Amino acid sequence: MPQRLPGATISFPMFGDFSINPPSSFELGPLTIHWYGVIIATGFLLAVLYCAHRAEDFGMKADNVYDVILLGVPLAIVCARIYYCVFNWDLYRDDPISVLYIWHGGLGMYGVLFGAIVALIIYCRWKKLSIPAFLDMVCLGFLIGQTLGRWGNFMNREAFGYETDIFCRMGLTLNGVTYYVHPTFLYESLWNCAGLLLIHLFSKRRRSFDGQVFLMYLAWYGFGRMLIEGLRTDSLYLFNTGIRVSQLVSFILFVASSGILLYNAIKRRPDPRDMFVNRQKLALEAVIETAPEEPEPEEADETGGETGDEGQETPEDESGDKHEDH
Repeated sequence: MPQRLPGATISFPMFGDFSINPPSSFELGPLTIHWYGVIIATGFLLAVLYCAHRAEDFGMKADNVYDVILLGVPLAIVCARIYYCVFNWDLYRDDPISVLYIWHGGLGMYGVLFGAIVALIIYCRWKKLSIPAFLDMVCLGFLIGQTLGRWGNFMNREAFGYETDIFCRMGLTLNGVTYYVHPTFLYESLWNCAGLLLIHLFSKRRRSFDGQVFLMYLAWYGFGRMLIEGLRTDSLYLFNTGIRVSQLVSFILFVASSGILLYNAIKRRPDPRDMFVNRQKLALEAVIETAPEEPEPEEADETGGETGDEGQETPEDESGDKHEDH
């Protein structure tokens, strides 16, 4: 069956006879706006706002989030395109210049992650910020973008799985033919949403070392993607090996990150006071404590004037009586 079915009517038998056929784009004056782009942009915006809101929890500032975007977005797009094209080279061998036609689609999620992480490392080195702490913050933004971004695949009728008769199957009807498939875009969106909720709560209450949340993200996303990727019909393969690239990468990330988390929990047992945010707070408190105290202002008397010399008397006339008004 085709890997994409644009314009197909979508149904879910478990909901009865209900079906929808949403357009993949809409017109805005002379422009054609694709829903995929709108959904991706919305996910990106929400991710940025979330990270900016949580920045102080990780020892950062909101401006750090906005600054890193300037480098991170272009680098993420370039790496995502390279990732896709390298493992899909048969599509571009006869026309290499078409590698630049990113508006035709073809971006790899792991390429996005790689580019974003490289940009983050460069930025943190420049600003002398903690790389693991910054990764803890932005990985939660990744989950927001990934949760929403998969609904762009829904609008395009793509990134679905093999044909199946499972109870939660999705129907795609085009030209009178209906294919019932695994809605893998939905599986991944729900998996990422669950990971976002769980890891968000953990990061608020239980985080004990920098990099812990990022490792949890890699383990969670890697495990889910490893399973879901095996159901998809549009996977990228490791050249002629028959090995799905994203499935292999997911397996490696899951095993490696889980191992590091277990090592820290059993052997290392890190002290939360060593986290970047706590070291920032201690440094600020030390500066406040060593700052010279400002002199207190002189007390004022009841009439609002400054207190004069001790024993100074109120001016009186020669007889010692105060002047009276007549």
